Amino acid sequence: MSPAALAGKARAGSGYQVWVTGLLSLNFGILFFDRNALNFLMPFVQPDLGLTNTQVGLFSSALSLTWALSGFVVGRVSDRLGAQKAVVVVATLAFCLCSVVSGFATSFLMLLGARLLMGAAEGGVMPVSHAMIVGEVAPERRGLAMGVAQNLGSNLLGSGLAPILLVPLAVAYGWREGFYLAAAPGVITAALIWFTLREPPAVHHDGDAPRVTLRQAFGHRNVVLCALIAILLVSYLVVCWAFMPLFLTKGRGFDPGTMGWLMATLGISAGIGSFAVPALSDAIGRRPVMIGFSFLGAILPLGAIHYGGSAWVLGAIFFFGWALNGLFPMFMATIPAESVDPRLTATLTGVVMGIGEVLGGVLSPFLAGALADAYGLAAPVWLMLGLCLLAGILALGLKESAPRVVARRANRAFPAPAAEIGLRT
Repeated sequence: MSPAALAGKARAGSGYQVWVTGLLSLNFGILFFDRNALNFLMPFVQPDLGLTNTQVGLFSSALSLTWALSGFVVGRVSDRLGAQKAVVVVATLAFCLCSVVSGFATSFLMLLGARLLMGAAEGGVMPVSHAMIVGEVAPERRGLAMGVAQNLGSNLLGSGLAPILLVPLAVAYGWREGFYLAAAPGVITAALIWFTLREPPAVHHDGDAPRVTLRQAFGHRNVVLCALIAILLVSYLVVCWAFMPLFLTKGRGFDPGTMGWLMATLGISAGIGSFAVPALSDAIGRRPVMIGFSFLGAILPLGAIHYGGSAWVLGAIFFFGWALNGLFPMFMATIPAESVDPRLTATLTGVVMGIGEVLGGVLSPFLAGALADAYGLAAPVWLMLGLCLLAGILALGLKESAPRVVARRANRAFPAPAAEIGLRT
């Protein structure tokens, strides 16, 4: 029996595959609830601590920096040791503790330190979660599973539920209680992961081909393009999280409640997109979906700046523009894993995510904050527009990697012999 067949035999049944994907998605959702809490609470935190817009940007930059470094280091360690479940559990408990520390902050430096520690705790969770999914989920459902794991929980909880819960809580009791609320659920998911998930089986290749090195992996055009797209779209994401609540309340004059619901629209959009966008890419291909949804993201900043009508219509613009969030598991994990040795999944995910977080997530909030101080709160929103357009242009250079689409094209290029077709009929 070949190594690939052994790997397939070791893979769990469909029920367990659904449970693994769902639980890891829930856990990452709680993580993103913690990460995004400061963004939605910023209209309350900024005046209380006397922060400038540049300092607001530095919080996102700091978390992105340690998130990136952690993702790279933890992903490589996990790949080498094969200890994936324990890594996710420890990281989950650590980011819960950091959320509590954020609630204790009384100064810019104290809150900055808490965000640095939170990024270090959270950064390794998603690369290792993707590696667990590659080891457990069938290849034909890999794009959908990775999309659900990275985007469904993170957006329903981190972008959808977070502003709805945190903004009224801050109005009624104060912003610190929001961080305490964000910490508690992670303890539960850490326990569920520890007691209900197994350590995934190792991923094998057919034949005796040596494992591709990280340097060789970055010789593949798809991996390089995915890293560049990560820089642009991570920047789009963190700039929106950091400055859109401030732009909506101070620049557009919306009350905090309306701002909260508009930002929650992003979470609903990304929650649906977490399975709809990757599933669409499983069917029609990664490349056209990457191109189309990157360009679609332009309507969100344009609507935020120029649309002056009903908040409900603006919410619809936010909903469709934010659908590009469904691309994140594709360029961070699925396309690189399909383009090179899948045994490098955690490492590649950590590296691509790390590059995006360092060069995009670290630098762009600082740049956006400086632009906001110099030119007004609309400047970061214009920056978002340029970022998604550049990402769409880069996506034009991707090579198709979806297994179903690649196989379909191969069958068209090399059709079965007529005699074989006759035997089938």
